[in-house]
Formats: sequence, C-alpha cells, structure tokens
Amino acid sequence: MYQEQKQRLRGSIAPIITPFDDNTNVDTKALENLINWHIESGSHGISVTGTTGEPSSLTIEERELVMETAIKTAAGRVPVVPGTGSTNHVETVHLTKRAQEMGADAAMVIVPYYNKPNQQALYKHFKIVADSVDIPVIIYNIPGRTATNLEVKTLARLAEDCKNIIGVKESNKDFEHVNRVLLNCGRDFLLYSGIELLCYPMLAIGGAGYISATANIHPKDVADVYNYWAAGDVEKAIQLHYDLMPLNDVLFKDTNPGPLKAAMGMMGLINPALRLPMGPPSQSLQDEIRQTLISYGLLDKAAV
Repeated sequence: MYQEQKQRLRGSIAPIITPFDDNTNVDTKALENLINWHIESGSHGISVTGTTGEPSSLTIEERELVMETAIKTAAGRVPVVPGTGSTNHVETVHLTKRAQEMGADAAMVIVPYYNKPNQQALYKHFKIVADSVDIPVIIYNIPGRTATNLEVKTLARLAEDCKNIIGVKESNKDFEHVNRVLLNCGRDFLLYSGIELLCYPMLAIGGAGYISATANIHPKDVADVYNYWAAGDVEKAIQLHYDLMPLNDVLFKDTNPGPLKAAMGMMGLINPALRLPMGPPSQSLQDEIRQTLISYGLLDKAAV
C-alpha cells in the first residue's frame, strides 16, 4: 500500500513561496505562474504553505486558497504536497482533510511550533491527523523553528502504527539523528532534506529527495542534483552540490523567506512583499544577494 505514491514522491519537491500583491493579498496569478515555471524547469513536485510559504501569516481560508490553486495548476503533472500543520490540533486535522478533498498527493504536517509538546503528545497528535485521511502523510521535523525535536523512536512508532505516514522532511542539522531515521523506520521510508547543504548527503545515505527553498530561484540545478544522482553520475551530483553552496549560503543569512523573496523580486518573478512580522533583509544583504545572482547568471548585470 502507498508504494505507487512513494515512487512518485521523490526528487526535488519545491517549497513554493506565497506571493503577495502590493496590499499583501495572496496573488494567485503569480502563484500559478511560479508553479508552471517550476514544472517546466524540472522540479519533481510542488509544496505550498510550508515554512517558505509563510503559513503562520495566512488565514485558514488563505491557506486553503493557496492549496487549491497549487493543486489545480499542477493538474497532475507533478505531485503536490501542501503543508497542513499548525500549532492548533483541530486546525491541522481540518487542513489535512481539506488537502485530501482537493486532491493533494500527500500532506506535509509540521511538528507543532511554540507549544513544545512532549513525545507522547506528539505521537497522539500525528496519529489522529494521519488516521483522519487516506492520503500519504509526510511529517516535517524542524527543531530550529519549532523548539521541539521529534525523536526517532517516536517517528518509528508512528511509521509502524500509521501506514499512511510514509516519510519525514528533516530540517535537522543532527546528521546522526537523520541516519537513525532510516535505520529505525526502514530503508523504504521517504527521507527528505530540508537543509540545503544536506540535500546531496541525504541522497547518499538513502534519502528520497529534498524540499529546498533554493529551488524557488534555481529549480533546474536543484532538481539536477537528484537527476544526476538517480542516473548514477555521482561526480556531477557532487559538483553541482558544491556549485550551489554560495547561493544556498546567501539565501539563509537572514530568516527565510526574506532573502528568497528579495532575490525573486530582483529576478522579476514576484512582488517581494512579506507580511509582518516578517520583513525584508538589510540593504547590505540585498546588495550581496544581487551580486550572487549575477555570478550565477540569474540576473543580468546590465539590468541592475
């Protein structure tokens, strides 16, 4: 069960930003354009309303709008995995059910942030969410944002008790923890990197892919790290991993998605608006981002 979905949910699943207009309303047309561009550029899947999509700044209705827009725009060409988690359990169940009703290929459910629940409470939370739907569920563990780490033994228990919990996005710098995920959950459990510099290393230990914010501005190269790896061209995959490192670094010198939206604005992809309490990066960082984009050929120096 879920084997077909597991095969499809591999590679670079791009975590799309939520574009806003000048009045910070959700810009669905810009979102449609971004999704089409990602598919044309080779992204293997689409995720919305994850960390990069500023979900905590959106109302429930706006999150549903973004999810529905993404699913309709992708139209089955690539899988769509919306983020449906929040600090609120009932809200998380509701959004996960709505994702299934809309036709999402899977739901990504973050460890509740700010609340700092214990491991037994996390188990109960995720089990109820998973039991409420039939679609695959990918847990999202990002202790740097949530202040809580989902322990491997808790994740393994969930994977055993909930057959539709098929994977985890690990934005976890503890690479020993990440290795133990596959040891304890099984080698067919889908392990994704949510940290840019660990995208290639995660593949090397048996990972299924990654959900990398950098794909928002360089989708082809980010996808090609996986493509080269899957084709057995390890040297090209490693080289591209290192080639992308300066770009990855500059995009995380301030809180995501601030630098990312600034870069996308420079490239003419979106209006780089953020909703408070998020704000744009400093002018000096924006200058550094601009020079980095030029060095990658993503921005014409003459146009700056």
